[in-house]
Amino acid sequence: MISAAASDAVARFLAHKAALQGISENTVAAYQTDLLEFLTFMTIHQGGPQGLAPLMDLGVSDMRSWMASARSGGIAPRSLARKLSSVKSFYRWLAEKEGCDPTAVLATRAPKFQAKLPRPLSEDAAKDVIETVEFQSQEDWVGARDIAVITVLYGCGLRISEALGLTGADVPLPNTLRIVGKGGKERVVPVIDAARDAVSRYIRLCPHTLSEEMPLFRGVRGGPLNPRQVQKVMQQTRQQLGLPATATPHAMRHSFATHLLSAGGDLRAIQELLGHASLSTTQAYTQVDAARLMEVYNKTHPKA
Repeated sequence: MISAAASDAVARFLAHKAALQGISENTVAAYQTDLLEFLTFMTIHQGGPQGLAPLMDLGVSDMRSWMASARSGGIAPRSLARKLSSVKSFYRWLAEKEGCDPTAVLATRAPKFQAKLPRPLSEDAAKDVIETVEFQSQEDWVGARDIAVITVLYGCGLRISEALGLTGADVPLPNTLRIVGKGGKERVVPVIDAARDAVSRYIRLCPHTLSEEMPLFRGVRGGPLNPRQVQKVMQQTRQQLGLPATATPHAMRHSFATHLLSAGGDLRAIQELLGHASLSTTQAYTQVDAARLMEVYNKTHPKA
């Protein structure tokens, strides 16, 4: 429904983001969805496709109408804030490339929302997960693989995509791994002995040929291990252990950060280990640590 010129502008913007900022395919898809929804609304709001010019001349009332429509459609404040961020990014680019005035768009305030805190496992629960995950499979090598994946997530603080991105060229695991994370951000991550041992055991038992260019972690048929399979085995493990639904593969990364912080780890160092672009993202773990401290205090202090 939007004009060909507007569609072309979105395509050029997405190509610019992908080429210069190295954003992932999932992020590109999210930007595209957000922008097409926004421009479709504005096209209808303005009475039909009229080219790119009217979309570059939006006013405060236009933005208020979009925000009101989104809220009435049941979009959560957090999701709406993300959509607005996508729109603002697009209009900054339009201002640079097409010379439009983005003031009304950039001045629009995002709705307030409660930021979600990371939900890590306790140290005992993380240990129990690693000790229990292999029993979800009847094949020894698959159980060893699952232990290796979960241990790498927890021991190195990797995202699941980063762990599954390891290849045969990374083994035997060295003392440090060079990981390329979100936005092409590169970081060096120390590898603990437990992770090296778990991966070594998996390699000994794995029936599939391991070459340098092939993924390290393999599915039953020899192809790349699907993230969904890791999520499934984690779900089975947490059900067996009676852990909450928040005990996901990504929670092992949260646990890595929280347990380091609890042990006196430096916040800047943890930021580097996690590959966070902003320290404010890492600071969420300090709130988790403080919440746990207060929970212990309230349960154990005689005067609490």
